[in-house]
Amino acid sequence: MDSTNVWFITGASKGLGLALTKLILSKGHKVVATSRSLESLNKSIGENNENFLPLQVDITSDPEVKDAVNRSIEKFGKLDVIVNNAGYSLVGSMEEVTDEEFRQTIDVNLFGTVNVIRAVMPYLRKQQSGHIINISSNAGYVGFPNAASYNAAKFAVIGLSEALFLEAQPFNVKVTVVAPGQFRTSFMNEGSLTFTKNKIPVYKVAEAEAMWRSFSGQQIGDPQKLVNILNDIAQIANPPLHLLLGPDTYELITNHRAQEKQEIKTWKHLTLSTNFD
Repeated sequence: MDSTNVWFITGASKGLGLALTKLILSKGHKVVATSRSLESLNKSIGENNENFLPLQVDITSDPEVKDAVNRSIEKFGKLDVIVNNAGYSLVGSMEEVTDEEFRQTIDVNLFGTVNVIRAVMPYLRKQQSGHIINISSNAGYVGFPNAASYNAAKFAVIGLSEALFLEAQPFNVKVTVVAPGQFRTSFMNEGSLTFTKNKIPVYKVAEAEAMWRSFSGQQIGDPQKLVNILNDIAQIANPPLHLLLGPDTYELITNHRAQEKQEIKTWKHLTLSTNFD
């Protein structure tokens, strides 16, 4: 019996996705890697690897995603680990961000993940196995100023992961949602980090842009350790549903939860006052 796993990784041409693709291939497993740029995938990995299937896919297109999954099954016969990694961040206040900008952020960061899940679940359900790993962010647990569209998408990824976890359990399909903090990938670079075009000076997005750009290459998180952990959790019988990665994320989210708990307690008298007398 073939003991190798087949991974399906979106956003695989750079950053976390590329590092994970290289790691999984180095361990002798098979990888279906998707990107908007087939040339970038081939340049980064090489074209003559029988364990590697690079696919140019617009993950916001449901037909393209379904075709990619079908081609993956035709090539490798199964799928074992699905990593929904593709995404980008838009910096801009609610007032500044255009309808087009907001919707595009949601399309890529949320509906791309939704499209992949809908396409792979029939196969995972029938084979009674599999592990879906959704990459969210600490911005999926804590709101940040000038990041509402990204917050909205990443909060939604956590919510849908919790629902999927319950839906997929009867079919032995595991679900993990990962919230990384600051890791030294290309996420702070052009293309992954974008800024609203219609800047209103009082929101100081120009200053925010300079600040975020300055973080590039200075992040404290080691991306190799991150992808090693993703590989490890894909091998265990009972992986976590929620996985926070990075001391910065742990501190941010635990502090935020403590503040939420206190606020809920403070207003408990109103919360419990709503039933008929």
